[in-house]
Amino acid sequence: MKKPIVRSITFNAVVAAIYFLLTFATSPIAFLGFQIRVAEALVLLCFFRRDFTFGLTLGCFLANLLSPLGLVDAVFGTIATLVSCILVSFMKQLAIATLIPVIINGFVVGAELYFVLNQPFWVNVGLVAAGEFVAVSIVGYWLFFLLGKRPEFLRLIGANMNENFVF
Repeated sequence: MKKPIVRSITFNAVVAAIYFLLTFATSPIAFLGFQIRVAEALVLLCFFRRDFTFGLTLGCFLANLLSPLGLVDAVFGTIATLVSCILVSFMKQLAIATLIPVIINGFVVGAELYFVLNQPFWVNVGLVAAGEFVAVSIVGYWLFFLLGKRPEFLRLIGANMNENFVF
């Protein structure tokens, strides 16, 4: 007999660890202005399974503890990822879903850089959004577009929604 709650906790712990490790491994490009946080591509896991929101939020929080912006990023950057995950989980088109974290992180992290480091707001909104676009809308989109068409991948992650998604 499988215990669904134990399985969900285990999957989310693995997702949190992967998010943290990817961010840590790419930390020179994962923080500040034109950041390409490759781990943000994982937000698209919520497109296939809503409860991955927990693991992604935890992984983001732990990764943001390493941020040069400190607790501000740990709080507000994590909230941006949480909101992105929730909204992505309600999308039916993968391409549209990729734009949600681009917009949210662009504004939230852009505001962090403005208020904490006194950097130009709109410049940083654009830079953060551009980096997020690379990570999520290009890398993440193609990764999950290709994997999402494979039944064995969907079984592996325990997908319970958008199994027959539109690009």
